[in-house]
Amino acid sequence: MQTFQMNGDGGPVVAPVERPVPVPSAGEVLVRVKASSLNARDLRIANGTYPVPTPPGRIPLSDGAGIVEAVGDGVSRFRVGDRVMSTFHPTWIYGAFPKWGELYGVQRDGWLTEYIAIDEQSVVGVPEHLSFEEAATLPCAALTAWSAVSGVGAGDVLLVQGSGGVSVFALQFARLAGARVLATTSSAEKARRLGALGASDVVDYVSTPEWGAQVRALTSGRGADLVVEIGGAGTISQSIAAITEGGRISLVGNLASGGGMDLTRFFQRGATLRAITVGSRSDFEQMNRVISRHQLRPVVDRVFPFDETPDAFSHFEKGSRFGKVVISH
Repeated sequence: MQTFQMNGDGGPVVAPVERPVPVPSAGEVLVRVKASSLNARDLRIANGTYPVPTPPGRIPLSDGAGIVEAVGDGVSRFRVGDRVMSTFHPTWIYGAFPKWGELYGVQRDGWLTEYIAIDEQSVVGVPEHLSFEEAATLPCAALTAWSAVSGVGAGDVLLVQGSGGVSVFALQFARLAGARVLATTSSAEKARRLGALGASDVVDYVSTPEWGAQVRALTSGRGADLVVEIGGAGTISQSIAAITEGGRISLVGNLASGGGMDLTRFFQRGATLRAITVGSRSDFEQMNRVISRHQLRPVVDRVFPFDETPDAFSHFEKGSRFGKVVISH
């Protein structure tokens, strides 16, 4: 089979290789991968800035979707022909977050390959209305957004940062719940597209670096009930400025360098900061039921053919994307 692995020779971040097609063991399914998608963590793994070291030759990507082509002894959840998706945490089935276990692209080979043999407990079914390319966007970004906006309802105000996968999914889920959504971005075109998805107001964070105050102005001085925090150290101070008293900040990423948070102001806000660890398989299945009920469709920025995978990484790294970057296998 054709696959891509992390490249350590100074060339493109990933390199094509051939490997034998795996044989499913007892309890495993063999999935012919039809599509995969990129997340910010994948670039950090590739450039060596991820907090967990990655061994040479590891197959990257946590997010993939495909079709079951064979099953091992004892498999009962799926059969040949079923469409399935990966789960970000392969062993977190339900309940409270246990710990950071083995993850794809780090301790385990990931989904940037033609075939993968995986425990049947580590995959879920694909909503019928979605293509493989759309389904491949869900395991990390969509479930992270779902967990981040948990509890948001009609009349609440949500603030999302930028137009990456998590932020766009958070906007979509919050609008389904009847919340008002504000967003930050850096271009008029992205602002237009965020508005088309349901954002009531969009703030340009380049021309308005103190965007937290602008968010409060747009909400008559009250602020946002929930902020989906993507930038981390580089944006948390503005998120605290934007949050209402007693509001919540869902910490999703730490992608922007900066000075960090003002603990005094955070204390004065009486806010809650919660780290989002994607979600369990049970959370994923609940989210998929909502996606199916509302026929929600992921926003795909661009689909790259499998043999153009290095170009997909380069495109993702430029930061100009709106929604998810997908690789079609």
